[in-house]
Amino acid sequence: MTRPLRLLCTALVGAAVFTVLAPASGAASGTTTCNATLAPGNYAKVVVPMGALCTSNGPVTITGGLFIQPGATFVLGDESMPGDNGTITGGVHATNPMSVRIHFTTIVGGLEIRGGSGPFGGPFEITWNAIEDNHLTGNVAIDGYNGFWMGFIRNTVTGNVRMTNNTLADPDGNEYVTNTIVGNFACAGNAPAPQVGDSEGSPNQVTGTKSGQCAAI
Repeated sequence: MTRPLRLLCTALVGAAVFTVLAPASGAASGTTTCNATLAPGNYAKVVVPMGALCTSNGPVTITGGLFIQPGATFVLGDESMPGDNGTITGGVHATNPMSVRIHFTTIVGGLEIRGGSGPFGGPFEITWNAIEDNHLTGNVAIDGYNGFWMGFIRNTVTGNVRMTNNTLADPDGNEYVTNTIVGNFACAGNAPAPQVGDSEGSPNQVTGTKSGQCAAI
């Protein structure tokens, strides 16, 4: 994603977070359905339903996992606002989402994104995943995402990371850089190939093996 476009997207996310004020429904002891704003606080299982937009600036504590349904968008924090956005225990699980953007968060139980909903559409007109500046315990698998852009940047991961078959519309659409991975890092079938792009990132530090398209980064 080019730098001007990234700045525009950041502004759009900020506007959405501050203008969508309806709270999520549910309680800390059950399942919370979020189709607007996830207010700071404690939650058990959180579900973003089909086609919904759920945004939060945190901090939030989720103990029963985060589940993002087809066509949905989830945004927690922003790269321009460093801080502690909370903890998600039970992992992050997304199937054919529009966008998944999580920043400055501790994730226990891994992260899995399967499929996507195309590069255009949704609340921000284009779609992108941004998994940035997080601490993750558990495996990461992102497979078949077909959005506009995807960044996996500045994360610390205890587990294996696998990026496969992600096809992005932006020519620098797969930016996987500046991560510390205590495990293996494997990439295959991604188009464009994983790269630094305009992120000005550094090579990934991996204690295990780098393989496939990840070997060069």
